[in-house]
Amino acid sequence: MYKKSLLILFVLLVLPVSGAFASGGETVHPPSQSWSFDGPFGTFDRAAMQRGLKVYREVCSACHSLKRVAFRNLTDLGYSEDQVKAIAAEYSVMDVPDEEGEVNERTALPSDRFPSPYPNDNAAKAANNALPPDLSLITKARHDGPNYVYAILTGYEEAPAEVELLDGQHYNEYMSGHVIAMAPPLSDGAVQYEDGSLQTTGQYAHDVVQFLTWAAEPSLEARKRTGVKVLLFLLVFASIFYGIKKKIWASVH
Repeated sequence: MYKKSLLILFVLLVLPVSGAFASGGETVHPPSQSWSFDGPFGTFDRAAMQRGLKVYREVCSACHSLKRVAFRNLTDLGYSEDQVKAIAAEYSVMDVPDEEGEVNERTALPSDRFPSPYPNDNAAKAANNALPPDLSLITKARHDGPNYVYAILTGYEEAPAEVELLDGQHYNEYMSGHVIAMAPPLSDGAVQYEDGSLQTTGQYAHDVVQFLTWAAEPSLEARKRTGVKVLLFLLVFASIFYGIKKKIWASVH
């Protein structure tokens, strides 16, 4: 019985490792980048988020949805209500059924969410040979999300000689197995910035990660502010009770 248990344990430990090598080798951990939102006092870079929204709208939105973000939420990025209305008006969404059950398109309102580029998942799969993930929570859905997304966007390389890619496949240093169906989405000069920022793949990736991190956790700044206030309260509270304890036990000591 003891030997059988050891054999089962050995199989459980070895199989995952074997599977990892069978799928194309070990995954390379993405290098850490410098993010303004890191740390207990970190905040979002509004200018970077606005540029990231531009990158999403002009590049990523062709395949990826952003179903959990409403246009009115863009005021968090520093846009005015009129600017948000103008952005929403560039999109069309499906209206609720009328009295006859017909569903018609209408101009999007600030209360609407970003529409999907495809009518349904099957259409998305057919167009891309795989279902492009929704990006609303992508930086929370992946380990070390911001660094992971940045690495994927900038990690495309020529495949080594020993790696054979099928049609529609691409080599990415940071993808599990190093094979990805998505073609390189970014290239230098692909998106025009009006604020004079660099128009490079690295800058585009950095900006869109800022935007997607906000999309996944729009309350991040408020949460950090609340955490700091709680810590300060606990520090003052502990100091007061320490003083009370000293006073009460002074006669004993």
